[in-house]
Amino acid sequence: MGAPLVRYAVEDHVATVTLDRPEVRNALNHAAYGELEAAFRRAQRDPEVRTVVLTGSDPAFCSGDDVKQIMLGGERDETLQKLREVRPQPTPAAVAVLECDRPVIAAVNGPAVGWGMDLTLLCDIRLASERARFAELFIQRGVIADLGGLWRLPQVVGPSRAAELLFTGDAIDAREAERIGLVSRVVPHGELLPAAVALARRIAANPPLALRYMKEGLRRATHGDVRELGAWIASTLAFLFATEDHREGARAFVEKRAPRFTGR
Repeated sequence: MGAPLVRYAVEDHVATVTLDRPEVRNALNHAAYGELEAAFRRAQRDPEVRTVVLTGSDPAFCSGDDVKQIMLGGERDETLQKLREVRPQPTPAAVAVLECDRPVIAAVNGPAVGWGMDLTLLCDIRLASERARFAELFIQRGVIADLGGLWRLPQVVGPSRAAELLFTGDAIDAREAERIGLVSRVVPHGELLPAAVALARRIAANPPLALRYMKEGLRRATHGDVRELGAWIASTLAFLFATEDHREGARAFVEKRAPRFTGR
């Protein structure tokens, strides 16, 4: 077996989950998605874990799907097969993060784009370094956002701002993210992880059962069936993955050129 793509460590009741594919800016292939899901399932099972910090290996937090593997390469057929199931399911890694009943803090150390931005939105709290950038790039690849963008983003920044970010795919910097409420605060890059861990420890010092029920209360206050939405997302992605516009968006990204969309 090769080196882990997602690192996991626990200290003082805080689990730290680190995306660790820095050579591709922590882009997620199927193996990395699986390891991310496993890390959060592990935290959920561990009675010693009271809070979770999620971050990436510099220079990025997460650049989203590994386009070369998932959209254009050998993992494309497996992706389509999963999306075309009779009863499609939400992305397992997204569900694992959402269903973790411990508070989850995203320490966004660099660009968080596409599913990387969605991943930050699945967390309860987001802290950002001044190097952070955010973009819901899905529309530029001819597909739609996952649960983070479609379910959580409107709750966090409001429907109008969410629609603008989703419809354009435009990137925003850390200060703009702070201004619109996407992140709680921006800190110097070198202080980000210590600040996130310090906050996690402050939270972990509270009664663990009350913390878990507090998070459950926040979840119940949110309207909508997340699994039903996740199933619709999977069905829609199965259709969009087969379009010419999606293939053009993915190729243009890899070839570093402007895409030419035709509506087919």
